[in-house]
Amino acid sequence: MKSRLLSSLGTTAAMTLAASSVLHAQAATAGYHVIHRINTGGEGGWDYVTADPDGNRLFLSRGTHAMVIDLGRDSVVGDIPNTAGIHGVALAPELNRGFTSNGRDSSVTIFDYKTLAPIGVVKIPGRNPDAILYDPATKRVFTFNGGSSNATAIDATNGTVVGTVALGGAPETAVSDGGKVYANIEDKSEIAIFDPKTLAVLAHWPLAPCEEPSGLAIDRVHQRLFAGCGNKTMAVVDMRTGKVVATPPVGSGVDAAGFDPGTQLAFTSNGEGTITVVHEDTPDKYTVVETVPTQRGARTMAVNPKTHRLYTVTAEFGPRPAPTADRPRPRPPMIPGTFVVLELDR
Repeated sequence: MKSRLLSSLGTTAAMTLAASSVLHAQAATAGYHVIHRINTGGEGGWDYVTADPDGNRLFLSRGTHAMVIDLGRDSVVGDIPNTAGIHGVALAPELNRGFTSNGRDSSVTIFDYKTLAPIGVVKIPGRNPDAILYDPATKRVFTFNGGSSNATAIDATNGTVVGTVALGGAPETAVSDGGKVYANIEDKSEIAIFDPKTLAVLAHWPLAPCEEPSGLAIDRVHQRLFAGCGNKTMAVVDMRTGKVVATPPVGSGVDAAGFDPGTQLAFTSNGEGTITVVHEDTPDKYTVVETVPTQRGARTMAVNPKTHRLYTVTAEFGPRPAPTADRPRPRPPMIPGTFVVLELDR
């Protein structure tokens, strides 16, 4: 069948197909690995990692503050303080602004994109803002509020709250395609879609067999979403139909997902201490090309589309405390000074 097909396609088409096969093989064998460890230390846990390709920086949420790393110098160059319960950072370089989602006091801190100096604090009506997203098409910032099952819309130009979107469940990560916003709903195992301008909810797409989706990434060219799921699978969703078209297996403890349009690779960072790398062979066909060792606890991640490098963070931990009535499932304590950024490349 293959030789007959190649002869019918002609020389040019055959060469194109052969080149495509070589590129796929290269993607499958190149091999991501940890090339550098940035030992930042510092106090506080962590959540979202945000890459800043324009400024060649990395923003890390650290519990009560955001740590900013210059990737050219591999050093901490700034800190955004007083962000109680910070989960994530959203950047709007064209407005010279950045935004943090502060879960503990249900607020958003606005800061200067270049200098990192705080500009103001916006109190939001939602509870426990978790993920945060800047939508350039509407110049709005959206917080996804786990405590109130909704999203808050903020005018990024002036910090005014402009509305609320009822999402019908606990939202996790969200992405935008320039006309719609897509948000994982973790407790319903679905994706909620809404209009960022009118704030109208447009649809709810079930993600079965995916359970407890957390990370979400987008391929805008081929109109695909990649949801990292708690039951060790990635749900690939057709954005035109809402249908799950593929479910490649991934590692345990997924928290973040990413996509690099330059390499056609999708990723999940897994708390077990791995990153799963999935190649988009076609918009409906996906191949797991490698499982990359990182370090236990490295569950969040950012992709830099300019350099094609990945970043994840973790630390070393002491023994887990004994359970108590107040804390039936206590977390092991982080060993001071061991917080580290892992940089991966091929």
